[in-house]
Amino acid sequence: MSETFDAVIVGAGPAGISAACLLAEKGASTIVLERGEYPGSKNMYGGVLYGHDLARVIPDFAERNCPIERNIVESRIWFVSQDGGYSVSYRDRAFESSARYNAMTVGRAKFDRWFADQAKGKGALLVCSTVVTDLLRDPAGRIVGVRTDRPEGDLRARVVLLADGVNSPLARKTGFRPEPRPEHVALAVKEVIALPEEVVNERFGVESGDGVTVEILGDITQGMNGIAFLYTNKSSVSLGIGANLADFARHRARPYEMIEALKTHPMVAPCIKGGKSREYMAHWLAEGGYQTIPQLCGDGYLIAGDSAEEESAILWRREMIRGGYVPAMLTVATPQGVVSALVFGPNEAHADYVGALSLEDTAAIIAKAAGVMGTNRDYLEQVARQLDTLDIQDDYVEQLIQLVRGIGNT
Repeated sequence: MSETFDAVIVGAGPAGISAACLLAEKGASTIVLERGEYPGSKNMYGGVLYGHDLARVIPDFAERNCPIERNIVESRIWFVSQDGGYSVSYRDRAFESSARYNAMTVGRAKFDRWFADQAKGKGALLVCSTVVTDLLRDPAGRIVGVRTDRPEGDLRARVVLLADGVNSPLARKTGFRPEPRPEHVALAVKEVIALPEEVVNERFGVESGDGVTVEILGDITQGMNGIAFLYTNKSSVSLGIGANLADFARHRARPYEMIEALKTHPMVAPCIKGGKSREYMAHWLAEGGYQTIPQLCGDGYLIAGDSAEEESAILWRREMIRGGYVPAMLTVATPQGVVSALVFGPNEAHADYVGALSLEDTAAIIAKAAGVMGTNRDYLEQVARQLDTLDIQDDYVEQLIQLVRGIGNT
């Protein structure tokens, strides 16, 4: 895959695909590299997209069958206490006619794939399941391409656009992306709750195809700097809550407990009654303001896109879905220097916590345990392989995997 392009774009989210559309439209040879199996496979956001922004890239997006869940015709703000609250709302007939699709809800898995198809239709090349591991530089230090995890996977380009999250490892390698401080990052969790389309219509007072957004302020964030939201989709609602990461650490708050409390609030509960949880996800957001925006361009590169590292969201989703861990931001020494790291320790108050186990007892459980994501044995093997790839020696993991393999051979 050793080739040269006008532009290499890392990340097939909205920012990366927007750039690909505009570049390909102008005749620039453009390739988009996406680490997921398909665009949108690892992405999460609240759920609202603004039509005027999308129209700047795809003017006729509605005619091109953009996978819109609902056209937003009403926006509400709820100010809540622990036991009640009041609502302020705005609704206009224009949102059903002349200003239709001013705002809309979409699902990233469907929308990102559709958006990527538009870029491919304009001539951009999309390559998925490909991890960009490093940036290529010339002797003068100018970025001239990327290195991928594919055999002979170096790609050269006149410009590299990093749209895999402005906190991505690649962005930091440019030298202009500092480690984020906890007070400059927010963490949001979201649950998608399935409801019949007609139930969504009735509860929010809309017709099929139209929807409502609700922003929720007040005691629901337990005194932390944060916000909650409730958005309507075609046959589901998106319910989420988030707060400043430093506040989470100070308050020792647990996002999964906050969203459970949100679901029982007297203003929220009637809206989701009888619904079934379909998805649970997490995302990091930049909250540092203008002063924390780094240099977004340099010799041979541009930085664009979302402001959170998607791997952190994936990690959070995996570790926090059942509440077995307590998150914390800690300072960690690495060969590259001191960094801030998201660390998960055991939640000793959780019903499944069993305390310290012997190596043998731990191996016996791992050898047999399995869940919806696969077996514990496979997970341990993956950990061992990754440690080996990174040349990290971990005696505990090595002893554990030998015991588990021994159980497997008996």
